[in-house]
Amino acid sequence: MLDIFIWLISFFIIIAIIVLLIYQLTCLADLEFDYINPYDSSSRINKVVLPEFFVQGFLCLFYLVTGHWVMSLLCTPYLYYNVKVYMSKQHLVDVTEIFNSLDREKNRRYYKLAYLVILLFISLFWIIFSALEYEDD
Repeated sequence: MLDIFIWLISFFIIIAIIVLLIYQLTCLADLEFDYINPYDSSSRINKVVLPEFFVQGFLCLFYLVTGHWVMSLLCTPYLYYNVKVYMSKQHLVDVTEIFNSLDREKNRRYYKLAYLVILLFISLFWIIFSALEYEDD
């Protein structure tokens, strides 16, 4: 029964990270279609970048603490990428360069989103598997 709750918590954490990424993609799309100005777009994106990094790091640590080693290993490349981007100080969107790097920023977030959707489906599989396993006992 505890395993179901662990998978549900991880499922909702992944959903939270996906929501943060979709928010960032929405801000970039609004900028691309001139609905908001570059300053507003970059300030909105920069406000949620670090929470995204922290929540994803918490998810990796959560898998590690709960003993789900494979899921922790699956989260490690994404965590490594976030740490690498943070250490090279490329995690924030620059207001003056946002139009030049718009496609690159969108592609980075699309790749992250695809990676998280895969993790979401794996987590959903384990929720269902744990529920069926609990029902058999």
